[in-house]
Amino acid sequence: MPASLPFPCRVCAGESGERQSGAWHCDRCGWRLGDAPDADLPRPRIDVVYYLRYRDRVKIGTSATPRRRLAAIMHDELLAFEPGDRRVEHERHVEFADLREGGEWFTLTGALAAHVDAVRARVGEPWAAYDRWLGDAYRRLSS
Repeated sequence: MPASLPFPCRVCAGESGERQSGAWHCDRCGWRLGDAPDADLPRPRIDVVYYLRYRDRVKIGTSATPRRRLAAIMHDELLAFEPGDRRVEHERHVEFADLREGGEWFTLTGALAAHVDAVRARVGEPWAAYDRWLGDAYRRLSS
């Protein structure tokens, strides 16, 4: 049963978690509370393909720094993240080429709407998914 953490997670700033084997673990990223990522290691690179809605259109883009990137783009809603880099982004642009309105913007309808729904169902809320991927990457670096 999730409970409030004694202090925010150092990886994702999550505030809820569970005690496991005598230690608190963040619900968002799974990081063990109190452990600090190794400061000598670079922050893990997490590439995501993002789906941003603005009115009835969707921008399909990619970024390794999604908070900064999304802050620079006018949008109404972040619909989903999926793990991926420019290759995956290009695959999506080709897959939905018949819905392209210009640049990286596509009409939100039919197959694209179904794809976004499937991605969201598979990975969950975008920022929570990103935090999980970040926590997983830190754990891989630490082991």
